[in-house]
Amino acid sequence: MRQIVLDTETTGLDPLSGHRIIEIGCVELRNRRLTGNNLHLYINPERDIDEGALEVHGITREFLADKPTFEQIAEEFMTFVDGAELVIHNAPFDVGFLDHELRRLGGKWGAVAERCRILDTLKMARDLHPGQKNSLDALCRRYDVENAHRELHGALLDAEILADVYLAMTGGQTKLSLGGADAGEQGSEQAEAIRRLTADRPRLAVVRASDTDLERHRKKLEAMAESRGQMTLWQELEQ
Repeated sequence: MRQIVLDTETTGLDPLSGHRIIEIGCVELRNRRLTGNNLHLYINPERDIDEGALEVHGITREFLADKPTFEQIAEEFMTFVDGAELVIHNAPFDVGFLDHELRRLGGKWGAVAERCRILDTLKMARDLHPGQKNSLDALCRRYDVENAHRELHGALLDAEILADVYLAMTGGQTKLSLGGADAGEQGSEQAEAIRRLTADRPRLAVVRASDTDLERHRKKLEAMAESRGQMTLWQELEQ
């Protein structure tokens, strides 16, 4: 499976108020592995940048003056992400800006969701950790992802950090607590003790799939592959 972890920086908060994208960072994953095939673009927004946004990312209009416009990078960007699953933290924000930029070009490229699947890691984090802080910084602390070098937001840097967080969030347990002081953010996460099995425990029963089960499994994978337009990871591994 090809996934693109994506982040943007903008001139402000609302594209309907005329705000524009000024930076795009894309980090490629294939079968949950970083490939190094990344895309990083600075974009001339042809407008001023709000003070609040400037404090977040530190990217000035002067720095962007000689950079290409979104129209000039649209084909490169859309070709890079086409057909991938986009992994985005607070996806409605970034996708909303991208769709706004694409509409400005007359609809040639359509909407992002027409070409890519969208996975929102903020929604995923809220489902996994209800009632807790789920900002990217909070998730870095929770999953022990290093982000000390992140003094200002940057699209490529944030995409690289989000890729590490996403892999940790979806890869099972990443942090083992033995009941010490660290029970999670604000002390609200419960530490899990290790439960050891005795050596004289009964042998576990091995239940093997029947031919009927295997055939149903094969048909299910084929249906999933057909709906997604690509083989499932299980099918790829079997080959």
